Amino acid sequence: MVSIKRTPSLAEALLPIACLIVLLTVNVFVFEDTLAGSNQIALLLAATIAGIIVRRNGQKWEQTHKQVVKTIGSAMPSMLILLLIGSLAGTWMISGIVPAMIYYGLDIINPNLFLVTAVIVSALVSVATGSSWSTIATIGVALLGIGKAIGFSEPIVAGAIISGAYFGDKVSPLSDTTNLAPAMAGTDLFTHIQYMFFTTIPSLLITLVLFLIIGFNYEFQSSITDIELVKVAIEQIFNTTPWLFLVPILLFGIIIMKVPPVPSLMIGTLLGGAFAVLFQPELIREVAGSGMSYTKAAYVSFMQAMFGDISLSTQNENVNHLLSTSGMRGMLDTIWLILSAMVFGGIMEAGGLLSRITRPIMKMAKSTGALVSSTVGTCIFFNATASDQYLAIVVPGRMYRKAYEERGLKPEVLSRTLEDSGTMTSVLIPWNTCGATQSRVLGVATFDYLPYCFFNLLSPIMSILFAYLNIKIRRLVKPSEEAERENATV
Repeated sequence: MVSIKRTPSLAEALLPIACLIVLLTVNVFVFEDTLAGSNQIALLLAATIAGIIVRRNGQKWEQTHKQVVKTIGSAMPSMLILLLIGSLAGTWMISGIVPAMIYYGLDIINPNLFLVTAVIVSALVSVATGSSWSTIATIGVALLGIGKAIGFSEPIVAGAIISGAYFGDKVSPLSDTTNLAPAMAGTDLFTHIQYMFFTTIPSLLITLVLFLIIGFNYEFQSSITDIELVKVAIEQIFNTTPWLFLVPILLFGIIIMKVPPVPSLMIGTLLGGAFAVLFQPELIREVAGSGMSYTKAAYVSFMQAMFGDISLSTQNENVNHLLSTSGMRGMLDTIWLILSAMVFGGIMEAGGLLSRITRPIMKMAKSTGALVSSTVGTCIFFNATASDQYLAIVVPGRMYRKAYEERGLKPEVLSRTLEDSGTMTSVLIPWNTCGATQSRVLGVATFDYLPYCFFNLLSPIMSILFAYLNIKIRRLVKPSEEAERENATV
């Protein structure tokens, strides 16, 4: 008997998503740490439901399996980067690089202006490197430590760091998403970047004003004495010297030279280990344990920092929290989450369930504002269901490109919308590769920092607002209009 493949109904397409939302909601109330396994199982259970629907509609398992493997393969670079971020965090800790950033940062940063400074510094580094991930894993971790020492709550600081880092990721010509969006829409890179500034600059200015207001009205939990105690605690363990800043400077230089992220992060990890051996001999022996030669102790501590837990003890509990890392091992739950999300997204895409949901949305878009709103909603939808920012740019880009052309809109209108929504909202979804990664790197739950990611929240709103108000919406010149212009010129 030959099975006939049929198109899924809207109810069938929505059922796995509805089940996923219910399970994720229940997990929030039942489990303290949803990243430890409950959300992963929720995604796999929802994927199972999707798989049953897809098979019932006549698609062979081999086809579905092939798409799932392809989807997981697309996330492999992210998972490798995540592992290397864990190892880099470990070697940068035992070398004293991150503690030195915190130590000197406490001297030069004004507490009231700290949040604004965090946005600007993260933005500058991200523009230079083209990577929000590298920015957050390096300077972002140090800024979080400084903010905590000053007395800010972690979610607020994380929101400032992410806002700045994603500004750079959005406008840097070195960023992968900044190159991907115009490629999907059919425009060139620099036209795309220039056009984005119309919505990006207002979003950034509002973000800076909001963080400025928070900074000047915040009731700090730490005093000047507390800050000095943090510095003393760091001095007791680490040899803090400006020479340690050579490593981040070299790493940022390597990234600017367009060396791919995986080798860049590995170089940064190895440099961190080398500087630990050179500048922190006493700490090396403490981490490795007594009774070893220095050579063996250096090897043991370097390996431990890369793959496992490092927890340094002082008399200051706040500092103890700052000086702990989990290496690659600490990233395994996040990688598990990414794998589960890719399975769910792969099955949903393979069975045509995602396209079935988005099809009626496109039909309802009658005006420019509605079309841009639909694109924003679709990008957010793919970030939440496919769990990957690249899919949230590529699939809506393919879907809406012709619709924008038929509406007489230039391709940069689409590319800007893809970036404002696909890139910006990925970090706001806990099970998305970006949200899961930044939550783990910063040690702050996604839903905790989400309300303070002002830039990320404002970007899609600004894109929709400009479309409805018809502000800076570029349109294709019709042949008749072009002929009139030529005649007028003659």
